Amino acid sequence: MAAQRTLGRVLASTSAAVRPAAARPLAVAGARGLASSAIRFSAAPSGKESPFVEPAGRNPAEDFKPFTPALQEYGAWIMASLPKFVQQTSVYKDELTLYVAPSAVVPVMHFLRDHTNTQYKSVVDICGVDFPQRSKRFEVVYHLLSVKHNSRIRVKTYADEVSPVPSVVPLFRGADWYEREAWDMYGIFFSGHPDLRRILTDYGFEGHPLRKDFPLTGYTEVRYDEEKKRVVSEPLQLSQAFRNFEGALSPWEAVGSGVDTRADQFVLKPPVEEEKVAEAKK
Repeated sequence: MAAQRTLGRVLASTSAAVRPAAARPLAVAGARGLASSAIRFSAAPSGKESPFVEPAGRNPAEDFKPFTPALQEYGAWIMASLPKFVQQTSVYKDELTLYVAPSAVVPVMHFLRDHTNTQYKSVVDICGVDFPQRSKRFEVVYHLLSVKHNSRIRVKTYADEVSPVPSVVPLFRGADWYEREAWDMYGIFFSGHPDLRRILTDYGFEGHPLRKDFPLTGYTEVRYDEEKKRVVSEPLQLSQAFRNFEGALSPWEAVGSGVDTRADQFVLKPPVEEEKVAEAKK
């Protein structure tokens, strides 16, 4: 307060011509004086104590709880609701899977989309898997998402080179390009699709690249011809013979099959007190 009164007297005694120029440095000096007087310096922290104290983070793995029992009950409820269509269910790594016949794809997907307890409104992906040793070699996998219930579900069906699978594009518009990709890569035919044509491979491509019997080298090679000024397709010519590691040592065999980990395996063990450790040693 004393500094403010002194500043007011100086400004009052200064002429009007020089008052704006004189007021600026005095005001800054007064503000600096007030600010420096309000600061209280504390003692420097010791070497053992950190000046930055933050709460320790919580390990998310400690809150992990398996949902397998609840998902098994949920799958049993869906199977009881659709006894004519759902053949079986399974739960692996807290993910529920329904197994249905191709003729049951549309009614099951309709139920999963519209029922109050399901509400799977979004198709995340539709993909194929090739098992040449099976009579129905292709497995068609539908991945659905329920935003309302924050859950995912998987639906699996089967097909071969000639048997079709009903299209779900009338139910899910987002399934359009997914089914085209499965047709392009595996040759799975989706009956009722509005525009079933190739989506990834080039025009005139022969075969389906993701089938297990499709050669890794392909049948033709594509390059840009400088003379013709366009892309040309020619018979395949290998500069080195293709090496087949089947039945022999592969450089990838040393890697192994890997380790299958779960979230509950990352839970930290509680620390053991030093007194208990000393008693155990005695």
